[in-house]
Amino acid sequence: MKVAVIFGSVSDKPVMKKAADVLRAFEIACSAHILSAHRVPELLGETIKTLENDGIEVIIAGAGLAAALPGTIASQTTVPVIGVPIAAGGLGGLDALLSMVQMPKPIPVAAVGVDNAANAAYLAVEILAVKYPELKEKLRAYRKKMKTDFEHENKEVTL
Repeated sequence: MKVAVIFGSVSDKPVMKKAADVLRAFEIACSAHILSAHRVPELLGETIKTLENDGIEVIIAGAGLAAALPGTIASQTTVPVIGVPIAAGGLGGLDALLSMVQMPKPIPVAAVGVDNAANAAYLAVEILAVKYPELKEKLRAYRKKMKTDFEHENKEVTL
């Protein structure tokens, strides 16, 4: 099981680290790459080919503003791409979110909420769990514990 986490700038690292943390918690190998669809398009294309040859199964791509990175990646691979819109500029990430969810057919990009790289990783876990039964069991156990913890923490509420 391998996931690549790609983002356009070092300033995106704190947001995208949340994806890597979730993937590590599920013992999924992940690699991180800072690449730009605009500044180094050739290197991006080469990296995508290398990742495919290495058996990458899901790509999580974070970008702000026009957020071309996830769509550009999706146009160059058949590997599922999950976009993480990153809050940047005056629109707080809405521009990035819309650029991801408005991808023209037939090149989709899945998208999560603004700055929600953790959810992108949980979605990657779900995608991989279709293929890997042991991961599906880890995911089920995680959700069962989440439910139990919630019930315990919220059993008695007083105001």
